[in-house]
Amino acid sequence: MKLLVYGAGVCGSLFSARLHEAGLDVSLLARGERLASLRRHGVQLADGDGTAVRRVPVPVVEHPAGGYDLTAVLVRTHQVDAVLESLAGLEGDVLFLHNWAAGAEPLGEAIGHERVLLGFPPALAAGTMDGDVVRPRATTFMTRRVPMPIGEPDGRTTQRLERIVREFRTAGINAKAEPRMDAWLKTHAAFEVPLGQEVHAAGGPVALADDPDAVRGMLHLVRQNLAAMPTSPVPRTFAALQTLPEGLLVALLRRFLRSPTAVNSGLSNASPATVAELGRLAEQMRAHAKVR
Repeated sequence: MKLLVYGAGVCGSLFSARLHEAGLDVSLLARGERLASLRRHGVQLADGDGTAVRRVPVPVVEHPAGGYDLTAVLVRTHQVDAVLESLAGLEGDVLFLHNWAAGAEPLGEAIGHERVLLGFPPALAAGTMDGDVVRPRATTFMTRRVPMPIGEPDGRTTQRLERIVREFRTAGINAKAEPRMDAWLKTHAAFEVPLGQEVHAAGGPVALADDPDAVRGMLHLVRQNLAAMPTSPVPRTFAALQTLPEGLLVALLRRFLRSPTAVNSGLSNASPATVAELGRLAEQMRAHAKVR
């Protein structure tokens, strides 16, 4: 299978490097200075917190061209519209791997409904960018066990879905077919938007943890979002946010916000791009609530 990874930020760079090192036929699409850096050095991966850098010679392209069996889109939510324009005239399946709460309909209207698959990036694609060097987030036993969900918009288990999952598993990526992928993405957004916005307002995850009233307010927003969903949360464990006692949940959330997982995650990224992505996700959720 010939793959194109669309998006050369942290997620796209790590994902394409992993696929390339596993022997898959993959190219990485980049633009501007990032493209120039990748052509000179390849994907540069930092070794933990040290200064050693490993270079992975992933082939790079500037514009999408025909001939790809699968294009994996790893960009931020507010950047998707521009990506759709460049993919509309191409052939091949497209797997959208990013935050998204608007459903598959607008994606299919732009590129063809039969081409769309939904998913979310694997834990191995998390990290930070230090100049042109990607510093992967250290994985734990738990994060390694969390599968990368991929699904058909209508929930079917198709031959192409099974083939894609099998290819990623061969590359060492813990992928799984998720029959309720749209609900999965909406559940994630229901939690991600209040959490990300409150962390940004507080000045970081630890600062939010130090304000139990703010954590409690964030939890109330999460519960409102989950209650507005037309289906039950996916995964089912998110239902605990609706049923467990508030005091217990606030304590657990404050503990999580102080953990290395939260501190070293994208929650600590206060960039304009992060703010724009959260804003677009919030718009999608509001639109969904109005339709409902």
